Amino acid sequence: MTGGDATGPGYGHGCLAYADPAALHALEVDQVTAGLAAGEQVWLVGPEEPEVTARRLTTVPGFTAARRRGDVRLLAVGQAYRHDEVVDPGTQVRAYVRATTEALTAGYTGLRVVAEATGLVRTAAQRDAFARYEHRIDHWMRHRPMSAVCAYDRRVLGDAAIAELACLHAQTNAEVLFRLHAGGDDAAVALGGELDPSNHLLFATALERADPRPEAGRLVFDASHLHFVDHRSLLRLRDHARRHDAVAVLRTRRTAPARLVELLGLTGIRVEVVR
Repeated sequence: MTGGDATGPGYGHGCLAYADPAALHALEVDQVTAGLAAGEQVWLVGPEEPEVTARRLTTVPGFTAARRRGDVRLLAVGQAYRHDEVVDPGTQVRAYVRATTEALTAGYTGLRVVAEATGLVRTAAQRDAFARYEHRIDHWMRHRPMSAVCAYDRRVLGDAAIAELACLHAQTNAEVLFRLHAGGDDAAVALGGELDPSNHLLFATALERADPRPEAGRLVFDASHLHFVDHRSLLRLRDHARRHDAVAVLRTRRTAPARLVELLGLTGIRVEVVR
């Protein structure tokens, strides 16, 4: 997967877009292996019958005993989410908070989830709600012992629908030019990749769904991994901050955004160049 600009301890929120089920199956093996080695409880959530999934995992050393102990749980989508309905973001986040707490109480070091979520995002309304949930859980996981990979089938959804979700992950193999995800320290969100005329609409949708909020009158965007930003995207950041009565602060390693703000005489947005 590409991206990887979120570097908190144990943090991981990835998105796998696949057309060949073998890619998903390989991911499951890797995640179960890594989770067991780390002492985590591992959940595999998907549309298949659990025994079908289990047969694929017999190559993982100790899998059968781990499943018997509850170290690995194979769950139908409806056991972890409201299947074929519109997910309530707050309710779903609370469900995973509870599951993580229960895993820690049981002696595990954390919770690791692989969720094949294609059936949860087939409609526009489902994707809108699920994208809002994705960003909320991303923030919660940023400093908690939970990690997740969300898998989406290209053959069912198509690249445009997957892009709506993939861009809200720190790591993804999907072909998206930018990523918007949980920020660290005082940053409301982090931005990576490129913001240019080709993705204005997708960026506007992602920003509206994430709906980052300011602190002390400042809405900080960590753009240290953003390689390019055009003036329209700067205006979107500024206007979003203004709706919350705040000043937008773009924290970047590049000097070009500061020159652009100065050249256009933009107010309501400040650029902090960091090294």
